Amino acid sequence: MTDRPGRTRKHALRIGTAGWNVPSQHADAFKAEGSHLERYASVLNCTEINTSFYRPHRRTTYERWSAAVPAGFRFAVKVPQSISHAPELRFDRADVDRFCEEISGLGQKLGVLLLQLPSSTIFARRGAGKLVIALQKGGQVPVVCEPRHASWFTRPADDWLAQRGVARVAADPPRAANGAAPGGWTGLAYFRLHGSPRVYYSSYDAAALAALKVRLAGCAAASVWCIFDNTASGAAMANARQLVEAR
Repeated sequence: MTDRPGRTRKHALRIGTAGWNVPSQHADAFKAEGSHLERYASVLNCTEINTSFYRPHRRTTYERWSAAVPAGFRFAVKVPQSISHAPELRFDRADVDRFCEEISGLGQKLGVLLLQLPSSTIFARRGAGKLVIALQKGGQVPVVCEPRHASWFTRPADDWLAQRGVARVAADPPRAANGAAPGGWTGLAYFRLHGSPRVYYSSYDAAALAALKVRLAGCAAASVWCIFDNTASGAAMANARQLVEAR
């Protein structure tokens, strides 16, 4: 696929931030007209919806967001905490059905479901399997998992995720020794950069972004996502733009 004139990539690379607020210090890099989302989508080709974790959105809201972005833009949507943080993943199927009906408003622009698990959730095939199947069936898009308990960063867990078509998030800072690298299903790689050393605040310097660029280019996955979650001080937008410009 070609994502820039004269430059061909072996995989689809998506770069964005968690949310699409355009900080005032970066406003000049975006077009002046339109909503925050319309302006954001003129520069970046994906975003991660995190507000869905805390509260539901109407299907019509998702439809409005979908209509505001170009055809090639994609959304990652975070699974609600009422589902992902249910004790022992004993979720209510009605909650999953309701969530999937809401996000269907994104249509073809829905790209990924992000399942972030609490540090208390231990790897258990049965509970996790039921949830993954429900999300894959309802969302009709890949599911990526960001676990936090050490039991998820083992060979059995990695093999299990791969067999079920679930990619494990490559996170920074990592939660385990191998947590900085993608795991599970190799068809998709999802990098989630929270900021380091100060989570949500710290910006990534030029050397870190150069190393990240090499890592992204070296991914064998057909689809690669890179989401900056260091949004508290506006660093995410700067880092995303810098990475796009370095491509």
